[in-house]
Amino acid sequence: MATHKCSLEAGANSLVDELAQVLPKDTHFTAHHLSTPPTITEPLCYPPAYPTNSNGEARARKPLKTYCEKHFLAISIHAPASKAQVLAFALELYIYTTAHSSILFVAKADSTGYLGLLSLPRGTPSPTRQVTTAFISHLVASRTRKGTQFVVNLFARSQSQYLFPGSVKNKGKHILDDRGLVKWWCRVLNPLLENGQDGETGQKSWDKIHAYLVIPGLDEHETRAFLPRTVDASKHWTLGHPLERISPYISDPVTYGKTIPVRCLIPTYPDDPKARFVEELEESTSARAKLAGGWKSPTTLDQFWEMMAFRQECSSGRMTGFTWLVFDPPSSSQRSAATVGAVRSSTAAFIQSPNVSFNAASDSTVAPRLLTPEPSQGQLESISTRLSSQATPARSRLRQLKKKKTLKGRIISRQPKVKTQQRAHFPKETKTAYYYWPEEGRGQVVLDDSGYNRAVELLLNLEFSTLEQATTSSARWTKEVNFGKDWGLQVFGRRELPVQPMFGSAGRAVNDLSSIIKKKRPAPGATDTSGNPVGDLGGPNVLSAGLVRKKAKTTSDTSVPSPVVEATQANLLGAGLIRKKPKPA
Repeated sequence: MATHKCSLEAGANSLVDELAQVLPKDTHFTAHHLSTPPTITEPLCYPPAYPTNSNGEARARKPLKTYCEKHFLAISIHAPASKAQVLAFALELYIYTTAHSSILFVAKADSTGYLGLLSLPRGTPSPTRQVTTAFISHLVASRTRKGTQFVVNLFARSQSQYLFPGSVKNKGKHILDDRGLVKWWCRVLNPLLENGQDGETGQKSWDKIHAYLVIPGLDEHETRAFLPRTVDASKHWTLGHPLERISPYISDPVTYGKTIPVRCLIPTYPDDPKARFVEELEESTSARAKLAGGWKSPTTLDQFWEMMAFRQECSSGRMTGFTWLVFDPPSSSQRSAATVGAVRSSTAAFIQSPNVSFNAASDSTVAPRLLTPEPSQGQLESISTRLSSQATPARSRLRQLKKKKTLKGRIISRQPKVKTQQRAHFPKETKTAYYYWPEEGRGQVVLDDSGYNRAVELLLNLEFSTLEQATTSSARWTKEVNFGKDWGLQVFGRRELPVQPMFGSAGRAVNDLSSIIKKKRPAPGATDTSGNPVGDLGGPNVLSAGLVRKKAKTTSDTSVPSPVVEATQANLLGAGLIRKKPKPA
């Protein structure tokens, strides 16, 4: 494992300043930033095949050269009782770079639930969300390449724990469901759209920044409910995907053709739901069919997302949201793909054409000349002599290396050396056509790929179910990553907290009940300020005789029909209507 503690004060101070601006005032945090240098990795997309030849056969194309740079940020706080540090939040990101674009993929994000030990007042913005936004913005600013598109991509899927084993047992951990997590990530990325238009120099660093959201299984009306409730949400967000827009193959139709198969447009990331679907489709398709036109089904991206809705991660009550942020560079610093393709095609035609001559005025009957003139015999002899002289010392060195050294004399044993630190094997160049690796943005500890994986694997084997176990695990992880040396960045928050309402001794808001208190009855004989007697507020109101309306009496009239008798009253018959029964003799 190659490890190196970077003395990058400028980059560290930049990250500390950005974190301090978003964290609450008078709060103390410790940031641990771990990263790797850019290393070559597997390509994200499958390359399209070459056009078919005269025999109708297609040949596979070489994939794009891709590099990956990994970043891991852990935020810890001081436990109030023991004053020991305990990890509260962690975030893992991968930066994939090619000659055409840079993609920042958010791999994992998790919390332990011990952030509540700070007892922040209600209404304080979530430190977890603010740190995530600040760290992504920091990496985007430090890994921007001139004239190159930058993409931030993630998928939101709720899990009880990602990075901290046992943290689900902590009652203070707030686990969001799928709907809440998709909304949370949209709120995390939304500040990058609003604040990322202008750079530090006042010039426009990006020509356009736009966000995309896809939730398989939901229509546009249902998906719109997940967007942030801001004024410019409809302007900055699109309910769809930008896979054609960010594809390097579609941007150069002259080189790769106008028709690109669907399998070449979908990037695959680690632990990605759509990557597992793509892998299943690849296994069920023959190699000849892949070169001919790709999968039999789906044949379009819309069909792919429709089929994703029936996957296990996106159905049966589960929901997965896919989000993209696309940063387009200014048009003045970026050559269009059509221009690049035209230049390449014209160059290829000029070199491969056998009838091209340097002398445009020459007769067409003259035999065509080669692009490179034929060397004379003297030139060939001088070239061969020079090459033979250069090859002689190289051959002698190879012979010396092949000779085995014969060991003679007494055998002297050597004492074993304890490996505490080794030199880091960094790339020789920090800026190439495939990646950009400046000192700003690197972690306080830079490990190679195997050392980084070992550090993350160590964290996944610890325990965070209780506060005591969490503090012990946090101390072990921070010490073993950098061989016991301190590599934390001390961050003191500077963000002003919102003004809170008045609280009582019990910690709850005091209700003002003065407007609904019932007044006491005045004493008998009491008078007001004018000398008039005060009436009893609680007694009945007596109206004067002039205000009372009497009911008029009605007289009996045979011509007027009698009112309808209610069903509940008894009907009385007159004496003449009753028939008497004769008495028996």
